[in-house]
Amino acid sequence: MVTYTTAALKAELNERGWRLTPQREKILHIFQDLPRGEHLSAEDLYQLLHEQDEKISLSTVYRTLKLMARMGILRELELGEDHKHYEINRPYPYHHHHLICVKCNKTIEFKSDPVLKIGSKTAKKEGYHLLDCQLTIHAVCPVCQRSIAPV
Repeated sequence: MVTYTTAALKAELNERGWRLTPQREKILHIFQDLPRGEHLSAEDLYQLLHEQDEKISLSTVYRTLKLMARMGILRELELGEDHKHYEINRPYPYHHHHLICVKCNKTIEFKSDPVLKIGSKTAKKEGYHLLDCQLTIHAVCPVCQRSIAPV
């Protein structure tokens, strides 16, 4: 898996007939600078850009997130909310999965080498190049279990 620098993103976009716009570059830098374990929704990203006086429309944010997810630069995550979240797709050993409480949306990240090995082996067997492998477990956390347990 490629660790995306501005130069790597530009080269890959050019290969596909697209260009590296200032908006795409800014969005890449925001995700590169996010602390590990932090995820952004399109709306979160748009708000952050607005706070930095960046004039990037919400529709451009959505298009760029989808493009970068399809390219494997970002991971698109379903974290039990009504919208998707995104994070930079870091190479192994930073690869991780998510355990999400369906009541309070608390999310725990965890590593699982067997899940990654199965994904990698399956992709290779079928002639695919693995971009991402993620397992999302939806459950109820201990705090929420206590709040719904009969008295």
